Amino acid sequence: MRVVLAWLAHSGVVQGVIIGATFAYLTAVLILDAVARSETTTVHGWSAIRRAGRPGNGVLVRAALQKALPVVNVFEEAAYWTATRDGAGKRLRGEHAYRLHFPPGGLPPAGAFWSLTATDTVGYQAGRSSVNDHSGLVANADGSVDILLQSHQPAGPAPNWVATPPGRFKLMLRAYLPVGNGDYEVPPLVEVRP
Repeated sequence: MRVVLAWLAHSGVVQGVIIGATFAYLTAVLILDAVARSETTTVHGWSAIRRAGRPGNGVLVRAALQKALPVVNVFEEAAYWTATRDGAGKRLRGEHAYRLHFPPGGLPPAGAFWSLTATDTVGYQAGRSSVNDHSGLVANADGSVDILLQSHQPAGPAPNWVATPPGRFKLMLRAYLPVGNGDYEVPPLVEVRP
């Protein structure tokens, strides 16, 4: 037995198995990422995966979509939009302030409720990191709604403010029991200059 183990240790078989397994894992990750990208629709910097959660998806599509957006419902039950970039294509950063402007009647169409959440890139939330349709958002005079996303609380009442974490961050907008035919487009995030 010692002879066999010594031969294995010096033959390169063990190293070959380790290298082969590593390459297989990396190849699987690249394939899953490519499939998820092909299923993702991005408009105004907001990405959505409409086929996520469907039982008829093949094994590869289901695995790729679960890797990209784990534990989600079908789009007709809960719509999810994520953003890591503003409307101009620049990465979202906590050092900047952003405005999300919903035109009159343009809030997310939800039969149950909707929410907007800011997290760091691994999902950690800090402070007042979300608003929703029960947050008492204040509408503008024309009926539109502006949500301010920045790291520090604005002066005065802040029902329309979402705290952003330092560094790069991401946003997730969820609409439960979305209303309509699925063609809703989230408005672009606009960087606010001081």
